[in-house]
Amino acid sequence: GVLGIKQTQGETAMHIMGFTERSYYHVPEDEIIKNASYFGIPNTHFDPVKGSELFNTYFDEALYMEEMGFDGVMLNEHHGTPFCMGSPMNVEAAVLARITQRLKIVLLGNPLPAADPLRLAEELAMIDMISGGRLVPGFVRGAGSESLFNNANPAYNRELFNEAHDFLIKAWTTPGPFRYEGKHYHYRFVNPWVLPIQKPHPPIWIPGLVSPETVVWCARHRYPYLALATFLEPTLEMVKLYANTAAQEGYQFGPENFGYLQRIVVAETEEKAQELGKGFMYGGGINAFARPEWMFPPGYNSKAATQRLARVSMDPNSGEEMITFTPSESQADIDETRAKIYGRYQTEQDNLQLIVGTPESIIPKIRHILETVRPGIFALWHSHGPISHEDRMTSIRLLGEEIIPAMRAISDELGLPGPYEREPGSRPLPTSGVREPVAGELVVS
Repeated sequence: GVLGIKQTQGETAMHIMGFTERSYYHVPEDEIIKNASYFGIPNTHFDPVKGSELFNTYFDEALYMEEMGFDGVMLNEHHGTPFCMGSPMNVEAAVLARITQRLKIVLLGNPLPAADPLRLAEELAMIDMISGGRLVPGFVRGAGSESLFNNANPAYNRELFNEAHDFLIKAWTTPGPFRYEGKHYHYRFVNPWVLPIQKPHPPIWIPGLVSPETVVWCARHRYPYLALATFLEPTLEMVKLYANTAAQEGYQFGPENFGYLQRIVVAETEEKAQELGKGFMYGGGINAFARPEWMFPPGYNSKAATQRLARVSMDPNSGEEMITFTPSESQADIDETRAKIYGRYQTEQDNLQLIVGTPESIIPKIRHILETVRPGIFALWHSHGPISHEDRMTSIRLLGEEIIPAMRAISDELGLPGPYEREPGSRPLPTSGVREPVAGELVVS
C-alpha cells in the first residue's frame, strides 16, 4: 500500500468512494448568475481544448484515488450544463473500467426516463465485462432538466423509470431472443450478446434527494439508497422510512442498505481549505443547478413530493429559505446575488452541508455524521468549481492518508458494514425482538 495504508479494505467494511461533478468551470461566474442557472447557459462558452484537458485530469484523479485506498469512484450524469461534463457518463465509465484495477465503478446514476433501456443494458454489460465485474450501476429519474434535454415527457417520468428498470433487469436475466411489449417500450427482438459478469446482475444502488417514493421503491427492491448531500433531519426520516418498509417486506434494515454523500474540502492548512471551499459556492453551487421551472416541470413530481421539497429547501438551523435566483442582465443585480451566495458560505459549514478544513478539524465532523446517519456507503464529494488539478490531487492525497483510515476505524467501532460485507436485504427479521439500531436512535450499551 501507499504510505503504509492498507489497500484492500474496501471489500470488508464501509464502502468509501470519491466523487466530483467533473464540472466545466471555465464559464465566467457572471454568466451563471445572470442566467440564474447552470442549465441553459449557451454552449458558445465551451472550449473543447479546455474540456479535453479537464477530462484527462479527472481520469488522472480517479487513478490516484485507487492508489490512495478509495474503494470506488462515483460518476453521475447530467445533460446540457457545465455543472457536470458527464453527459454520456458510460463513456467515462468504460475508460475507467480499462485503466483502473480495483476501484468499483459506481454510476449514480443513469437517468432511465431519458434512456433506451435495451441500449443501456448492453452498454452497462460491456463496462462490467471490461472491468472484470467491478460495475455498480445506479438509476435515477433525472432532474427535470434531463427530461427537457432528452425530450422526455416529465409527466411520465416515474412510469418510464419503473418500466425501463424492469425491462433492463429482464434483458440481463432472461435468455433471448424474446419479444417485449410494454406501455412505453416496445422491442421486437431482445437478445443482447453482451451480458454482465456479475450474476444474476451487478449490484444496484439508487441515489436520491429524500423522495419518500424512491426510498420505499428501494426498500421493496432491497437496493441501497444514497442520500445526496441532504440535511441530516430529513435524511434520518428517510432512514426510518426505509427501515419500516424493509420490516414490512420481511427483512431487517442495516447500514448496508443506506449511503450518504458529503461535500468535503480538505487541505494542509485551514486558510487554504477555506479558499478552496468557496468553489462549492461558485455561481450559486448546487442551488443554481437549474431554475425551478426546469428542475421541476409540471407533472414531474407528485403533490406529496412537491410539498416535501418546499419543506426541505428550508435551512433547518436558521429556518430561512435557501437562496433563490432570478435572471438579470443588471450588473448591480448580479453583484447583489453574488454577495448573497458567498454570504451563506459559513452557514453551509455550520449546518454541515459543507465540511471544510484540515484532517484534524474534519474528522470529528465526519464522526458526527457517521454516528447520526450510520451509513454503510459513504461518498466524498471532494471538490467543485474552479479548483486546480494540483489542489484536487492534494485533497485526494489527504483523504487517502488521513481521512479514510479514520473513517474505517470509526465504522469498525460503530459496526457499520458495507454492502460487500453484508448483502443488502439478506437478513430476516429478528424473532427475539432485538435488532440493529436505526440511524438517529440513542444506543445505550
